[in-house]
Amino acid sequence: METLLLYLALGIVVGIISGLFGVGGGLIVVPALVLIFQYQGISGEVLMHLAIGTSLATIVATSISSALAHNRHGMVLWPVVCGLAPALVGGALLGAVLADRLSSTLLQGLFAVYTLTAALQLAFFKPSPRWQLPKRAGLLGVGTVIGTISSLVGIGGGSLTTPFLVWCNKSVREAVTTSAVCGVPIAIAGATGFLISGLNEQGLPAMSNGYIYWPAWLGISIGSVCAAPLGARFAHRLPQTTLKKLFALLLAIIAAKMLWSAQL
Repeated sequence: METLLLYLALGIVVGIISGLFGVGGGLIVVPALVLIFQYQGISGEVLMHLAIGTSLATIVATSISSALAHNRHGMVLWPVVCGLAPALVGGALLGAVLADRLSSTLLQGLFAVYTLTAALQLAFFKPSPRWQLPKRAGLLGVGTVIGTISSLVGIGGGSLTTPFLVWCNKSVREAVTTSAVCGVPIAIAGATGFLISGLNEQGLPAMSNGYIYWPAWLGISIGSVCAAPLGARFAHRLPQTTLKKLFALLLAIIAAKMLWSAQL
């Protein structure tokens, strides 16, 4: 019961972050799950794989809830979503296959490096319009890269999709809402890949299938689905610049801790 309450509280935090920034919350879910799984005594050899796979599974619920909330504002670029979706799915499946071949320690290091990069991006980098949206082949290439990286580190891809769309002359609001929708195919494909690739893995806890731990999925999903609309409402009212800098500081602290733990 204690751990289920922890998962529920984590889901509420993740839901607000998802709606507020148009990201799936994996940058918070993965390190939080690592700590909780360590507390539960789960094997270190599958620790990161289970955290990433479970994170992607929870992002399915979070991203759908966030996408629906954002779509009510009528700013989702559906042609862009359709152009990116096939490559996002393929990239997410590829990321799951690659992750299965990496050690838990290396995955932790990769996650920490990506998180630190995301923190620096939020704090200091403001994308500006530079290009036009690429044609179909270009979208497929970009989608594959976004899907692969997102699946490898257990995120919904918002920290990659949003700046890409801003670079391509889309407004910040359009970019955030569209990236929230793009998180859905990434999460579904990535979670499926991690579930399948971990089916024969030893050392997984009871009530898990592959690299997805269902009690964590349940608690986080319930909390995040309830809280995501609240975050989306705040996104249209609160000062985004200040919030992003505070969030960036939190991510930098998380990245530093995980780098230290991974001894990289």
